Amino acid sequence: MRYLPHTPQDREDMLAKIGVASIDDLFADIPKDKLLPGLVDLPRRKSEMEVERTLSAMAGRNVSASSVAFFVGAGAYKHHVPASVDHLIQRSEFLTSYTPYQPEIAQGTLQYLFEFQTQVARLVAMDVANASMYDGSTGCGEAVLMAHRVTRRRKALLSGGLHPHYAEVVRTLSDMADDAVTTLPPDVQAQEDIVAQIDKETSCVVVQSPDVFGNIRDLEPIAEACHANGALLIAVFTEAVSLGLVKAPGEMGADIVVGEGQSIGNALNFGGPYVGLFATREKYIRQMPGRLCGETVDANGKRGFVLTLSTREQHIRREKATSNICTNSGLCALAFSMHMTLLGGVGLKRLARVNHANAVKLAALLESAGVEVLNRTFFNEFTIRTKGDSAAAVEAMAQRGVLAGVPVSRLLPRAGLDDLLIVANTEVNTDEDRTAFVSAIKAAQ
Repeated sequence: MRYLPHTPQDREDMLAKIGVASIDDLFADIPKDKLLPGLVDLPRRKSEMEVERTLSAMAGRNVSASSVAFFVGAGAYKHHVPASVDHLIQRSEFLTSYTPYQPEIAQGTLQYLFEFQTQVARLVAMDVANASMYDGSTGCGEAVLMAHRVTRRRKALLSGGLHPHYAEVVRTLSDMADDAVTTLPPDVQAQEDIVAQIDKETSCVVVQSPDVFGNIRDLEPIAEACHANGALLIAVFTEAVSLGLVKAPGEMGADIVVGEGQSIGNALNFGGPYVGLFATREKYIRQMPGRLCGETVDANGKRGFVLTLSTREQHIRREKATSNICTNSGLCALAFSMHMTLLGGVGLKRLARVNHANAVKLAALLESAGVEVLNRTFFNEFTIRTKGDSAAAVEAMAQRGVLAGVPVSRLLPRAGLDDLLIVANTEVNTDEDRTAFVSAIKAAQ
């Protein structure tokens, strides 16, 4: 075959060299229940026109977030991204080498990464930020590994309010390294006593705010307990716009802050690519994964930018590397930085206030309609209790032109929380959208 040039003998030789009997042995670390039992249910062959027709029909079944009243969040949010962002990121000074190994020809790339780092560090009130990670979930996993290196301990404690996808990434990385992970039960109303779970063996505590259920958390007492026990506090967020209104994690004592930056400058994009934000205290800078761009001067005293730190396995001895993440999300980081620059500090605060006000309006409408809102505090996302299965309610509401949110059962299928629904209300939602939501949920229950 054109794209599979190896002969059966080639494959046998490679397997013999590796020391395994079959290709299946290369996937031995993957749990059996995660493997497909056979081929994907697709036709074995079709002509180009048939493929185009089939895929177009499949794509036509999607409902665009812009075509209906949209209240889906739980880690990825629909915000307005100015057209100027898309225009500006295509300017020629940013179309340099993707990886800025040669600073003399990558000044545009290095400067925007430097500015991006500055924005992120100020946004979360930390000393230093890196040039981005793949996304928030992988950033969270890397933060736990970093905490292990700093504390020389191997036990992570995860809050029950941490996004389940983030928790799963942490568990996957930890399982491969034989590290211990304690995940507290789902904490729908932020009532867990996480401080009581911290001991002298704890490397780090991972807490999200606003959490996956929408609750805003006070991190200060958790930070104090962590530091008293020699552990680090890792603060996580999935909604970057919340930082325009909610107290920054660094001001509450966090040691590492990670999160998803998709909300600023980046559209939903059917699930990615996104941009992970990662920041920490200056004293931990050499344990931070990823890249760090810095400012300097050239031989003539002219301002310039360089790749200051890049402690990953491509650049140094593998055993000295802090991370095997081999890039940053360059284009998404640029879009984030562009949008943040256009907003400015005042604009971000105003945007955050609009988000919160819209969510309060929707919560009030739902409560007046007899729907139970479970949160005591929230930013632009909260959890409601439906009458019966929330996934069925979402399907019924979709038939009425409302994408109502994310059923908790989709994130935690075995938690027994099938009647809970996570609802996000951003600046893009109108009064008409909120009225449609209330009407649709009444009809669906």
